[in-house]
Amino acid sequence: MTSEVPNEVQIDVSGLEPPEPMVRVLEALDLLADDGRLRVLIDRQPVPLYQVLQRNGYSHLTTARADGLYEVLIWITGSASPV
Repeated sequence: MTSEVPNEVQIDVSGLEPPEPMVRVLEALDLLADDGRLRVLIDRQPVPLYQVLQRNGYSHLTTARADGLYEVLIWITGSASPV
């Protein structure tokens, strides 16, 4: 799924059983442009993902949505501001 924001890709991994959400996020990050962002929709806070992101040079911003999903915005640390 693509986003309306340039260089942003959105994926929905809600409803998937572990480790599938992590696998899909990491696959999407492999394809992300240096100035790109990945917006992930997931039905639980992906705490294990945060350490993987930090180790691999990514920053993230997680927001709990009113519909019970979490929205995680991921970008390469040091690249342009995510918002």
